[in-house]
Amino acid sequence: MATHYKNCPKCGHELPATLPAEAACPACGLYTFKWQQEPSASSLYPDEALNDEPGFSLLTPLSDIDAQSYYGRWISLSLLALWSVPLFLSDYRDGEIGMSFMHNILLPIHEAGHMLFIPLGEFMTILGGSLFQLLLPFGIAVAFILKNRDNFGGALGLWWTSVSLVDLSPYIYDALHPQLILLGGHTGEDGPHDWIYLLGRLGQLQHAQEWGAFAHSLGGLMMLAALSWAGLILLRQTHHKN
Repeated sequence: MATHYKNCPKCGHELPATLPAEAACPACGLYTFKWQQEPSASSLYPDEALNDEPGFSLLTPLSDIDAQSYYGRWISLSLLALWSVPLFLSDYRDGEIGMSFMHNILLPIHEAGHMLFIPLGEFMTILGGSLFQLLLPFGIAVAFILKNRDNFGGALGLWWTSVSLVDLSPYIYDALHPQLILLGGHTGEDGPHDWIYLLGRLGQLQHAQEWGAFAHSLGGLMMLAALSWAGLILLRQTHHKN
């Protein structure tokens, strides 16, 4: 059944009392019956509507999750927490983390970063390896939060970022007295070493060991924060599962 409007729903013009919905507004030309059929903003732009969700915060759980996925997330978080202990306790002074499975994941990302940053010049090309090693997992974390509204996924992305920083700490520490065997089979004294170059350019080479220790400690704090964040989200998820 057609709706009769007292005022135009688009421009607010006062309509004649006898003007039916099928007629056009004399001020703006709107056919009010078409106005009724126009899709809502949320149906036209679902992502934008999602981003305007009221009450969303970094501790908001998924609105709906099945029990299998819920308990699977608890198992995944527990395994990551257990894995975090040997990763953080690895000695950054001798590059012990370089023997870990996680380092084998991060190394190709590091090398890809050098290639991606080539157009930005020598300094950024060399920095790009370490930078991309951090930016890729951090970007994935942001995407989980903004696009999927999945804070748990974001927390795991932050955990990955923290491990990447812990993985970089021996490389930074090694710049003062190079001992690590690099990808080419040599030490920094015999060939290219990212952090000898970077810290040398920044006038910080003499403080390489302090920066390496700082990166290791900061990575550990981020790791703890990420695991705690994920755990809090799952605790809040208890009331939002099938």
